[in-house]
Amino acid sequence: MQDSISIEICVDSVGSAVAAERGGATRIELCSDLLEGGITPSAGTIELVRARTSVGLQIMIRPRGGDFCYNADEFETMQRDILAAKKLGADGVVLGVLHPDASVDIDRTRRLVHQARPLNVTFHRAFDLSADLFRALEDICAAGPDRILTSGAEPAATQAVDVIARLVHAARGRIAIMACGGIREQNVVQIIEQTGVKEIHTGLRSAAKPPQDQTQPKISLGTVAGLEYQAFQVREEDVHTLRRAVDLVKI
Repeated sequence: MQDSISIEICVDSVGSAVAAERGGATRIELCSDLLEGGITPSAGTIELVRARTSVGLQIMIRPRGGDFCYNADEFETMQRDILAAKKLGADGVVLGVLHPDASVDIDRTRRLVHQARPLNVTFHRAFDLSADLFRALEDICAAGPDRILTSGAEPAATQAVDVIARLVHAARGRIAIMACGGIREQNVVQIIEQTGVKEIHTGLRSAAKPPQDQTQPKISLGTVAGLEYQAFQVREEDVHTLRRAVDLVKI
C-alpha cells in the first residue's frame, strides 16, 4: 500500500466536505461558485466545514471570477480573506496572481504567502494560464508557496503526463506538484505512475437531485444558462473508490 499519495477533493458545501473526509480524502479545498472556477467561500461555510471535519482544510482566496490580475481593492480583499481563513481554523489557502503579460506576480504572491503563514499555500491553476510554465515554476518557488496545482496546461492531466513529469523533475523537491484535471479512479494510477506526483486534486462532483422542481425555463439566474438551478455534490463512495485505487499505486 502507498500511503504517501495525498488526495485533495474540491468541494463547495458542508455536506460534500463531510463526504470527502469519510471517503478518505487527505485534504479539502473549499470554494464557492465552482461554475466560475471557484471563489472565496463565506465565513459561515468555512466555520461550519471546520467544525464538521478534521482533515486538512484549504480555502480558496479569489475575490472574483475571471482573470488573475487584481486591482488594489481586490488584492486587499484577498489579504483580509486570508486573515479570516486563519481565524476560522483553516490549514491552508489557495491563491494565484499574474501580471497582464501572464507572468507570475512574484511580489504580490510573496506578500500573500507571508500573510498566510504559518498556513500552507497552494498556487492554483492560474499557473496553467501563465505564458511559460517552467519560468512560472521558478517564479513561484521564489515567491514561497508550498505546492502548485496543475493539469499541465491541458484540459485533463492524461493529456499532459509528460509535461507534469517534467515539472516534477524541474521542481527538484523545492515545491510539490499536485496534478489535477479529470482525475478519476480509471486513470489515477496512470497519472501517478507516469508523472511521479505524490498529490492529486479532483472534484468528483455529481449532480444533486433537488428536493422539488424549482426550475423556471424563462428565467436565467446565472452566467451559464441551463446550470443555474443545478446543484452538485461529492459522494462518499466516489471518494472511497478513488482512495482504494490510489492506495494500490506502487511508485
